[in-house]
Amino acid sequence: MSEIETSMQGYLKVHPDLHYLFFGGKGGVGKTVMAGATAIWAASQGKRVMLASTNPVHSLSGLLGQDVFGKHTPVQGVQNLWAYEIDTKDTIERSKQEIREKIQWFLKFADISTKAEDFVESATMNPAFEESAMFENMVDLMFKNEYDIYVFDTAPTANARRLLGMSKVYSLWVNKMLKSREDARTLREMLSFTKKKEADPLMDYLVSFRDRMGHARGLLTSDEKTAFFFITLPEALPIAVITRFIGWFHEFGIPVGGVVVNMLIDHSQVKADSPEFVRNRVAMQDRYMEDIWEKFDGMVRSIVPLYETEVRGVPMLNRLAGSLFV
Repeated sequence: MSEIETSMQGYLKVHPDLHYLFFGGKGGVGKTVMAGATAIWAASQGKRVMLASTNPVHSLSGLLGQDVFGKHTPVQGVQNLWAYEIDTKDTIERSKQEIREKIQWFLKFADISTKAEDFVESATMNPAFEESAMFENMVDLMFKNEYDIYVFDTAPTANARRLLGMSKVYSLWVNKMLKSREDARTLREMLSFTKKKEADPLMDYLVSFRDRMGHARGLLTSDEKTAFFFITLPEALPIAVITRFIGWFHEFGIPVGGVVVNMLIDHSQVKADSPEFVRNRVAMQDRYMEDIWEKFDGMVRSIVPLYETEVRGVPMLNRLAGSLFV
């Protein structure tokens, strides 16, 4: 098979209730520009669209040519479109404060004199903490449901896979924790001279977090509401990366919308007297396009050409959207 069965536009047409569109893949393949072009195209269809970056190294402001950091910002020159680079530092500090409050309460409950800060540092020094905080912020956006369509630039896909993949185990663990907490609270109240029932914010948090993850899993695994699109170049490493991601997502029931191939050199622009480097590059891309058609049979949604200039600003994003949504 060496032709597109269902295009991006065709896929969205047969999935009219899609609410969350994610773009992932290896770094440098064009996730941000594809997300931007998709958001602009969706806004042109009359939808209220939020284009959000969950990548700690943001590039949306540079792509759009305006500051969209830290707040929902109307995109200049595009109706119905807002953009937002999540403030990672703010997210992390807020998460640290929440952890600090829970640990302080637990230490008080258990009559332990150790300072909470020691536990907070241990909990937040994990390299995955920032990724988890960003995932939480992404989920917050999804739950608020303020826009018709959310387009996410580089959602933390590996983290989402880990969290969702262990959700069943986590639910069992939380239920056991809740039973233990309830037993401990009941015993504490029985031994107390007063019959006043103490608040238990830790148990409230466990219940809330279990329900929250269950809700997130429901949204992220919904074939009707969610689709993950993976961007690749006609090169070995990007193909290998998204092959692994797609396998993970299928394993955990996360819907994959398809694959977009970026930066394919137009054969008509290559002549016999073109530089050898260009002709070699085209030959290499041809070989890897064979792999793409084979590995992602029926999943290729669009092939976007390599442009003569970088894709930056609304006019170029409109031009790219014309190729992405043919």
